Amino acid sequence: MFEIGQEEIDAVAQVINSRQLFRYRGGEDGQATACETRLKEIFGCSEAIVMTSGTAALICGLTGLGIGPGDEVIVPAYTWLASAGAVLSVGAIPVLADVDETLTLDPAAFEDRIGPRTKAVIPVHMAGRPANMGPIMDIAKKHGLAVLEDSCQAIGGSYKGQRLGTIGDAGALSFNMFKIISCGEGGALLTSNRKVFERALYYHDMGCTFREHTLTEEPFLGNTFRMNEILSAVLHVQLGRLDGILARLRERRQWTIAAVENKNTKLRVAPSSDHEGDCGVQTSFIFSSAKERELVAERAAELGCNTASPINHGMHVHTNWKVLLEKKGALHPAMNPFLREENRDCRMDITPDTCTRTLDLLARSATLGTNIAATREECEERAAKLCQAAGEILG
Repeated sequence: MFEIGQEEIDAVAQVINSRQLFRYRGGEDGQATACETRLKEIFGCSEAIVMTSGTAALICGLTGLGIGPGDEVIVPAYTWLASAGAVLSVGAIPVLADVDETLTLDPAAFEDRIGPRTKAVIPVHMAGRPANMGPIMDIAKKHGLAVLEDSCQAIGGSYKGQRLGTIGDAGALSFNMFKIISCGEGGALLTSNRKVFERALYYHDMGCTFREHTLTEEPFLGNTFRMNEILSAVLHVQLGRLDGILARLRERRQWTIAAVENKNTKLRVAPSSDHEGDCGVQTSFIFSSAKERELVAERAAELGCNTASPINHGMHVHTNWKVLLEKKGALHPAMNPFLREENRDCRMDITPDTCTRTLDLLARSATLGTNIAATREECEERAAKLCQAAGEILG
């Protein structure tokens, strides 16, 4: 999905020639700092920290929000394992909730899952599609819950004109090779809450207390999730490509949707919480049954149009989270949140049957990934084949 070229090569060469690969001890105000400045400009937040991964950003965000043992955090049942795993990494317990037809957190299911130990929610903007942040924020405010947006798969997307990752108390981004922009592996935490920022800064850098930061929060021992200058150099160039990539993805997604709607078949485009803010990574369809989806997909493949179904997305589906299903939250038993005395009264009912509505929706959904280099004719031809298959199967 991401694009990379000579500009990134030149940026990396410049860092290597400088022999300053570390962002501190002479690397201050280098590439990592430049990335953080650019992120704040793009996303309109007051604070940003680049770090080693989106998972690290989620962990640092939860730490910044003060989440720990004895707390529950609500997480959608359709997301990458890290959304729930980050909760366990800070000693808390993830509580799963169903998604709706957008395949993002269902606000009603979110509210229904709130319990006496719930302290936060992680709405996930899956596959470039914005979660329904309006009602999610209203519910969170009503119940006094923190909101950490997982925007790892929706970099630069928006909800009602506001960039994803800046609506809640904090937001996490990922820059691995499967994302809209990439530096190979990396992440960032966004926030406009100074307390969250300072705590996350401490946690992402074990050496933070030795550096020349102006901080007011009480220092504590953190981890080592620092970003290096080589990856930051790549990321800085990638950030300059972001809006152009999004424009092309959205254009091609719209070509696909228009072609489907013009065919007037029973093929139904899945709803979006914000069509304009959708990143355009894919076009999603929803069927009346999993069998219908399978039959249409088989016929479409025969015609030369391959679709995917999120039910087959491996570790994005909670029934495949073996380590959570078996409550293996850490190697040492004393570090396993599922075995901690503080979590004794938390809900730990993560089973294959926890969110059956989510599984049904995933099985009934099909997606067409967006090829950023595709022509309009290619998008329309692909859509026509899918519509032909739907017409033959669905009538």
